[in-house]
Amino acid sequence: MFIRRGREADLPQVLALIQELAEYEKAANEVTNTLADMQRDGFGPEPIFGFFVALEVPEGPIVGIALYYTAYSTWKGRMLFLEDLVVTEAMRGTGLGRRLFEAVVAEARHTGAHRLRWQVLDWNEPAIGFYKKLGANLDPEWYNGNLTAEQIQDFPCDPAVEAAVREE
Repeated sequence: MFIRRGREADLPQVLALIQELAEYEKAANEVTNTLADMQRDGFGPEPIFGFFVALEVPEGPIVGIALYYTAYSTWKGRMLFLEDLVVTEAMRGTGLGRRLFEAVVAEARHTGAHRLRWQVLDWNEPAIGFYKKLGANLDPEWYNGNLTAEQIQDFPCDPAVEAAVREE
């Protein structure tokens, strides 16, 4: 099994794994990300995410990914957020997930992050067991908040605030 940093050419397979994860989470219709979005956001002039890929054999098909981005904690400073760790169903239980997680931990260490965070669905017992086995803290005290793209567009903002955001 091989772990390496993701490349732009990997993105079609990465997007397919994201779709596989969405199907597993019973949310296949929720994925609106596109290959073009991922190319821009991961390899454009201002990349906002990175990823590692797992392969059974060098130059073989991608069988797992760990996609992360840099975030910032007002209390701790730089942190990494592990957005998704996905291993194809056939490769689960082989240690590949742990190796991908280790790659993100090593990236956090390398970039000077003071925290590594991620989320796991409360019904995803295999993932919860995986993270507990790694010794991770799963904090039940925090709620996850979010606004959808539609809610962002419809959210009423003061025009003066909108103008301040647009100023350079």
